[in-house]
Amino acid sequence: MLTIGEFSRLTHLSVRTLRRYHEAALLEPAVVDEFTGYRYYGVDQIPTAQVIHRLRELDVPLSDVQRILRTPDPDVRAALVADHLQRLEDVLDRTRAAVVSLRRLLRPDPAPIDVELRAEPARTVAAVEAVVEHGEVEAWFAGAVAELQAAVGTTATGPLGGNYDNALFEEERGRALVYLPTDAPPRTGRVHPVTLPAAELAVTTHVGEHNGVEVTYGALGTWVVENAMSVAGPVREVYLAGPRDSSDPAEWRTEIGWPVFRVS
Repeated sequence: MLTIGEFSRLTHLSVRTLRRYHEAALLEPAVVDEFTGYRYYGVDQIPTAQVIHRLRELDVPLSDVQRILRTPDPDVRAALVADHLQRLEDVLDRTRAAVVSLRRLLRPDPAPIDVELRAEPARTVAAVEAVVEHGEVEAWFAGAVAELQAAVGTTATGPLGGNYDNALFEEERGRALVYLPTDAPPRTGRVHPVTLPAAELAVTTHVGEHNGVEVTYGALGTWVVENAMSVAGPVREVYLAGPRDSSDPAEWRTEIGWPVFRVS
């Protein structure tokens, strides 16, 4: 048997932490002296303590650690750990995107953007559309794109695009539409023909991951205001190059178009 101090040194878990794990029924000593209250651990508990240590380093909540340790099926344990790791990777992705945006915003002299005024004619495309919550756009987008690509296939005549109502940004719920241009838009499942109306667009190109696109939106909005214009409809995006085209985010390009009109 090992005293709590010896067990602490072997596992790199402090005595205080071991006591807390005991109180939480996470790692109970092999023996507790009924007279002195001293805790003693077995050497066979060292691997369990090490697993707990690593899980806590990954910020796995104590309740989840308990579930992992008490689950006898190794496949279920692996799935529980994998779910948490995916959540950590999602947080890491958001953190990286925030860092990129902050670095751009904190530059003493932000790089100017190129803006083009473009008259976009009306055209009929194959589309999937729905009213979605702002937090659900990413998941909805992935499913809609997969369905579109399956329906349109090699008949696409241009890059993927999307239109997003102002309410989606202002009220966190609004209509989103994803489309592929094709000469003969099919009607299958959620895919159906939609006519995009003609519009005068202020257009610029965002370079890099889409998570940092709000910085480019801000720059385009500044240009619109400084040129005495106002936004007149849903935001339009065209995904010129993305993860499907290159593994290097520096090569990704998203064209942003705001329908505008001149303010007198």
